[in-house]
Amino acid sequence: MSNRLQVLVPPGLDARIRKAAQRGGLSKGEWVRRALERELSGERVAPDPLERLAALGGPTGDIEQMLAEIEAGRS
Repeated sequence: MSNRLQVLVPPGLDARIRKAAQRGGLSKGEWVRRALERELSGERVAPDPLERLAALGGPTGDIEQMLAEIEAGRS
């Protein structure tokens, strides 16, 4: 038998959970259950590389413009 646990999370965290669950082909509930099991068992998982890259706050923009700027810098 399972017990219900209700946890309130801010919208940003909910969106991150939803995206992570989608990437893994899981429901949000199953993703959260697995995350809790990993945390409680001490098992560590490498952080999502795309999230780490986005957290760097590097420059982004139109690819054609960025390539033109790179080429201009080589001249």
